[in-house]
Amino acid sequence: MAGFHTKTFSKHDDYMTPKSAWENIKEFIPNDKIIWEAFYGSGESGKYLTELGFQTIHEDIDFFENNKGEIIVSNPPFTLIPSILERLKELEKPFILIMPSSKINTQYFRRLFATDEDPIQIIIPRKRIQFLKMVNGVVNTNKKDMKCNFDCFYYCWKMNLARDIIWLE
Repeated sequence: MAGFHTKTFSKHDDYMTPKSAWENIKEFIPNDKIIWEAFYGSGESGKYLTELGFQTIHEDIDFFENNKGEIIVSNPPFTLIPSILERLKELEKPFILIMPSSKINTQYFRRLFATDEDPIQIIIPRKRIQFLKMVNGVVNTNKKDMKCNFDCFYYCWKMNLARDIIWLE
């Protein structure tokens, strides 16, 4: 894939979620559950979910040492996805996670979910999510750096959506 360098991506694993990403799926997030936005980043994502009317826990704490809320709605650090998914399965914590579309093809994803009685459900955005890159604790607003060159899905587990694949309009 032209212009995509894994080493650069790993170095900068702080891509913040724009409010529009949560607005796009608001109708699929249960409003009767306490959400844990488990990955703090810039702190804006939890604020956005709260502004959309959800009861949200969003604290700058270690995901692997804590267990908050009833469901997780988050954009996790992509380099930690295998261990994050392992932990969520251990906790049996329902989730909606923004992750690259390619994750469904990985061996660890297949091992965790292929035979699970609660199948993964996927919400497919109409267009690419344009993340906000954070470097050295500051969100970069340079338009050139805000162009995402890969697709992401909303991966859902134990969310009991009406369909297993939902295409957003």
